[in-house]
Amino acid sequence: MIAFEPWQWALAALAALIIGVAKAGLGGLGLLAVVIFAQILPAKQATGAVLPLLCLGDIVGAVVYWRHAKWEYIRRLMPWTAVGVAIGYVALDWLEEAQARTLIGGIIVGMVGLHYLRRRGSAPALATIDPEALGHGPVWLAPAIGVLVGFTTLVANAAGPLMVIYMLAMRLPKLDFVGTGAVFFLLLNFFKVPFMVHLGLITTASFSLNLALAPAVFAGTWIGRRIVLRIDQRVFENVALLLSLLAGVKLLV
Repeated sequence: MIAFEPWQWALAALAALIIGVAKAGLGGLGLLAVVIFAQILPAKQATGAVLPLLCLGDIVGAVVYWRHAKWEYIRRLMPWTAVGVAIGYVALDWLEEAQARTLIGGIIVGMVGLHYLRRRGSAPALATIDPEALGHGPVWLAPAIGVLVGFTTLVANAAGPLMVIYMLAMRLPKLDFVGTGAVFFLLLNFFKVPFMVHLGLITTASFSLNLALAPAVFAGTWIGRRIVLRIDQRVFENVALLLSLLAGVKLLV
């Protein structure tokens, strides 16, 4: 198992808890878990350490929302997402640690900005697309989003805002929105596992860490389902996005 100081264990447990909360419906917290792990592990190693925890949270989310998933939209994205994952695999294998920190920091800052613009209603105007009139979006939409999601998720596990923009463009009802995202990321994250193993970013030691942190993920999903109706999600996400932005900037500098 990876050797941690007590303060690192505390941060790792907090990140695992946040992953569970995010998968229970407070998706804006996902970036915060990514950046916490990037503070206690080398940037490239952190991407591998986070992935099995995300898979565990995805299993819980998919079990709860499976019946609401819209497979049509998942099928449109997956082939292009696989291309993006392959590109990200080559990039992550080629990058040095300092370059990886810069790239991951830049992606996190960019995803925070994209998430903010999307909530302001100005993110590439995709939320105004009428899927009925345009055949579920213009021809370029699924390929462009799919490749970007695949690349970003392999390099930084930070593709959530891109997927949010795509599903908003499809005008999915709330439960269909959550269910489609849960199943999509379940499939995508398990698809990424062999790539991470081959890169040496998921190892016996890192997986032992995941097993130790698994109870925190389950606790997070339990907590998340109970607080989602009691707290203003916009305030909650604003705090998470601010902390993610600061941590992303720290990686850049």
